[in-house]
Amino acid sequence: MVVPPPPRTTPRPPARGRVGNLVGRLALVALLLAVVAGGAWALSVFNRREVQATDPPFPVPFQEVEPGVAAPGSAGEVPPQAAPSQQTASAEPLTAWAVAVSEKTDIPTRALRAYAIADLVMQSSQPACRVSWATLAGIGRIESHHGTIGGLRLGEDGRPSKPIVGIPLDGSPGVKAIADSDGGVLDGDKTWDRAVGPMQFIPTTWARYATRANGDGNPPDPQNIDDAALAAARYLCSGGRDLNTGEGWWAAVMAYNNSVEYGQNVYSGADAYARASQG
Repeated sequence: MVVPPPPRTTPRPPARGRVGNLVGRLALVALLLAVVAGGAWALSVFNRREVQATDPPFPVPFQEVEPGVAAPGSAGEVPPQAAPSQQTASAEPLTAWAVAVSEKTDIPTRALRAYAIADLVMQSSQPACRVSWATLAGIGRIESHHGTIGGLRLGEDGRPSKPIVGIPLDGSPGVKAIADSDGGVLDGDKTWDRAVGPMQFIPTTWARYATRANGDGNPPDPQNIDDAALAAARYLCSGGRDLNTGEGWWAAVMAYNNSVEYGQNVYSGADAYARASQG
């Protein structure tokens, strides 16, 4: 704290001898040291309390898995979703599962529901594929941090608080050149295509694999995490792949993004989520 100078009307203090000046200065130094030490102690206590009050983020150790060798660990069964007439805020099994797994993994509950619903749909429509919610979560983690990239939030309608639109695919260094294919309908760009939504689909791939997850008759929306997760599952399962094998899992994920490092990142997240969900 800065001490203000005395007002001009304050009488000048009487002069003191050398010994008195020395004693006074030593006392002042001691006082200042005590104040500084006390402030540092208080700040350290405050910081310790802040650290203790905030849980660390969910750890995802990077695994340098050789492509094709293994699939992530088993994620366990997803409970079926209750019929709308049977749902309650506390008893609906899929919601209860999502809340419990969210506490273990830091994945937003709304995103977990989307990944789980896609898992259940694929169990029914393509049971031989065996894509898991954890693999979808591993992709969602890399593509948009489960729809929360840049501080966004997922609403109850499944859409992020602001549309997620990637960079223009204009052939810049490290970027493919993909000319506009949808007139800018999905990505707002009439020159180049861009990846859109929580699972980052380019318009041409979206047009092929998109479907409306809740079956309400509305067009599928790449910004809706339910629709995006189901489209991702359908894309991964295309070509008759079995994602429960190392060969099938890696072929699917490398088709999503042809990069070994990307596949290892997805693997790392999927494996960590799967193990945490059963812990």
